[in-house]
Amino acid sequence: MAEHRGMGIYDELGVTPLINAWGTVTAVGGSLMPPEVVEAMREASLSFVDLHLLHRRAGEEIARLLGVEAACVTSGAAAGLTIAAAASRASGASGAPSAVRDECVILRAHRSRYDQAVTIGGTRIVEVSSGAAADVDDLRAALTPRTALVLYLAEAEEAPGSLALGTVAGVLEGTGVPLVVDAAAELPPRSNLRRFLDGGADLVIVSGGKEIRGPQSSGLILGRADLIAQCTALCFPNHGIGRGMKTDKETIAGLVRAVDLYVRRDEDAELRAWDRMVAELVAALDAHPLLRARRHTLSEPGIQPASIPRAFVAPLGSSASEVAARLLAGEPPVVVGVDGEELAINPQCLDPRQLPILVRAMERAIRPPASVRPSGGP
Repeated sequence: MAEHRGMGIYDELGVTPLINAWGTVTAVGGSLMPPEVVEAMREASLSFVDLHLLHRRAGEEIARLLGVEAACVTSGAAAGLTIAAAASRASGASGAPSAVRDECVILRAHRSRYDQAVTIGGTRIVEVSSGAAADVDDLRAALTPRTALVLYLAEAEEAPGSLALGTVAGVLEGTGVPLVVDAAAELPPRSNLRRFLDGGADLVIVSGGKEIRGPQSSGLILGRADLIAQCTALCFPNHGIGRGMKTDKETIAGLVRAVDLYVRRDEDAELRAWDRMVAELVAALDAHPLLRARRHTLSEPGIQPASIPRAFVAPLGSSASEVAARLLAGEPPVVVGVDGEELAINPQCLDPRQLPILVRAMERAIRPPASVRPSGGP
């Protein structure tokens, strides 16, 4: 075997680490795990265990830590959607387990690219809308004996055409149809873990590899004990739809430790630190003659979750997507979000020591409009 002394794994593979000013985005690795999480995974790797028992005990401990009725560990939030939909179909909510219940009702404003996580198991999407916006009558009309669940996208809670979570829960009251909330990236605030359940959700799905800072290939389904039992029965290592969505012993151990750390973190202190970073970035970038920088407002759409401050930067003379591409191709490469004609800088995954590097990278990526560029001639 070849030796690679002095080289890291990314060096060996020819992959350059990024400065992440985008956030806990799957495409760039979610979040960074604390050393305690990595150590829990290393420790778990040293022994064989009964995976069925580990799954159950991990779910019980996570439910205790989060103050919820029950929890099921999954291999990410998308897997959680697949398993929750299958569990809802199997739950016999209509009182007739033999009835075919294969439909998932979704408000038009809540459609997303993650719908495939529901349909992959054979569940059919039924979209609710009467033109520009849905109303309670539309939702009631969409419910039939074939309805297995209603899926509610937390990100779209305030979107035009949406209905309030409590309104949807009220329509479903007494029907036995589970209300499943996709809250994959809705942390912080930590209170969201309880808010959706308290607001009428039967199941809430969150990512384990975003703000919780567990392994990226981890997620949680939280909620009603009877539905969580169905989820667990369909989940790895059982031979249900989740059998191929493997959650190994290392991932489970890492997620338990990450949740334990998460509930003890000082959320207010983190928000203040992010605010300071955004203020520093806005001041530095807005001083550039070809940049206009501002702090986003909490009411702006396109921000997930809204509680995290962002710096929005409008480049003059270049499109936001062009500047983002130059940043990614730079040295060091920097990844940012693009929101229309503005760059969206999220401090969630930034180290304060990276801010001067980020500012210099942005200055290099900005090019003056052609009308003010030097001619190049004498």
